[in-house]
Amino acid sequence: MTHSLPEENVRPIVRKLAEDTKAGKMDRREFIALASTFGASSAAAYGLLGLAVPTQAQAQDGKKGGVLRVASRVLEITDPRKFAWTEPGNISRQFCEPMVRWASDFSFQPMLLEGWEVSDDAKTYTLKVRQGAVWTNGDEFNADDIIHNLNRWCDKAVEGNSMAARMGTLIDPDTNKAIEGAIEKVDDFTVQLNLPRPDITLIAGMSDYPALCVHRSHGDDSDLAQSPIGTGPFELVSIEIGTMAEVKRREDGKWWGGDVYLDGVRFLDFGTDNASIVAAFDGDEIDINDESTADFIEAYDALGLVKSSKPTANTIVARMRADTPPYDSKELRNAIQLACDNEVLLAISINNEGIPAENHHVAPFHPEYAELPKIAPDPAKAMEMATAAGHAETEIDIISIDGDWRTTTTDAIGAQLRQAGFKVKRTVMPGNTFWNDWTKYPFSTTNWGPRPLGVQVLALAYRSGEAWNESGHSNPEFDALLDEALGVFDADERRDYSAKLQTMLQDSGAIIQPFWRNQALHHTDKVKNVSAHQFREMHYEKVWLDA
Repeated sequence: MTHSLPEENVRPIVRKLAEDTKAGKMDRREFIALASTFGASSAAAYGLLGLAVPTQAQAQDGKKGGVLRVASRVLEITDPRKFAWTEPGNISRQFCEPMVRWASDFSFQPMLLEGWEVSDDAKTYTLKVRQGAVWTNGDEFNADDIIHNLNRWCDKAVEGNSMAARMGTLIDPDTNKAIEGAIEKVDDFTVQLNLPRPDITLIAGMSDYPALCVHRSHGDDSDLAQSPIGTGPFELVSIEIGTMAEVKRREDGKWWGGDVYLDGVRFLDFGTDNASIVAAFDGDEIDINDESTADFIEAYDALGLVKSSKPTANTIVARMRADTPPYDSKELRNAIQLACDNEVLLAISINNEGIPAENHHVAPFHPEYAELPKIAPDPAKAMEMATAAGHAETEIDIISIDGDWRTTTTDAIGAQLRQAGFKVKRTVMPGNTFWNDWTKYPFSTTNWGPRPLGVQVLALAYRSGEAWNESGHSNPEFDALLDEALGVFDADERRDYSAKLQTMLQDSGAIIQPFWRNQALHHTDKVKNVSAHQFREMHYEKVWLDA
């Protein structure tokens, strides 16, 4: 699954990025991501930095057989482009695949694409479609499937289609569909994208969890659970929302990546109660969990489980909808921000398993991250601001999901607001209720996974009118500046844009973003060749059980 190019053929733009990285202008992980965007293999990218490619435990000696039992929420999998959480992506990923994978080494690796070429101006993308991939119904995978999925992603009129935000450069604002001529079939295994302006985030967008490719027969009203046609190493056996889902090894043996070790994977839903998952490990009901939150890491460790963790840009935001009273008052939003101490929230909420954030959703993890002047919390001034804005007596109702670190974090935010003098109401909802309207609540908390580029996060979550713009943030100046930033390769130049964008978002009062959290999971020692992924993705095609 490599798309290696000889190092001597690496593009000048990649060599320039490598020099920037060695000069300290860009994070190494983000260099790997951008280098692979422009066609460099991991070996070539690491070689330009004078480093060897990190090695991972391999599965050559793996044993065939067994069903891996995973503790994970089981949510509906109707239409991947509408997925709003990683859990349905993880179930579907076992039988539906993306064009591109964001690998654990932070490079982009080809999946249903064998490779790609990006022009120096990032306005022309040539996608090389994988040959030899076969759908589980026997159809050949080809360029028509790529085009079908791209057109689906570009249909901005479909409610909940967050892929439209990732493919925004390809979309005609007048039709809310793909620009005519932007998606061009060259031959049965080549597709060319012709962009009206540069965009360095398209490959990254193709790797996100709602970007799983569906069969060309999948229409707007199709249900993936009812017609689970895929190209992956497993087949869907059954799914019962809130209880269990199961996949089995493909019976036809026609996965393009070769055979797999596991007979199947069973996803068991214990809700958001980590205590139940600890008990399930102790009772030998599961082999691995989805993630280990900070408040339960010691409990998992005490069972003698194997822990895998990595620092990443996972986070939570407490966002206020700017189009909904009383949060249509910028002064009130800024006051609520100022009342919260993010360092204290980090300690209380996740036992310091991460670093403080700065209310602008761009992480030190990102290459374009700009360090802004620190804003110290000031509860007394916050209450003065709220009073001056006429909101001294306004009840602040902050909503969260029930049962885990997100509840704890939201409780801590509520407590800080009360200490500052605000009247606070806490509303806690069970998961199935919360997810139904997660973008619409006036004031609530939402967990967000990492993305490779800061500008990618801003386009997904804060550009006007996007499906995942849960804060209702709308600023034409911000949107225009962001569109420019999406086409800037140079990290220093893009950092200048990001400094302005971060400042604008921070000043808007859209979010309280307390911290960036580490990602961890636990498993029994019989699970082999598995590790925590920065975005909680489950890649089980080379995992095996030593039982």
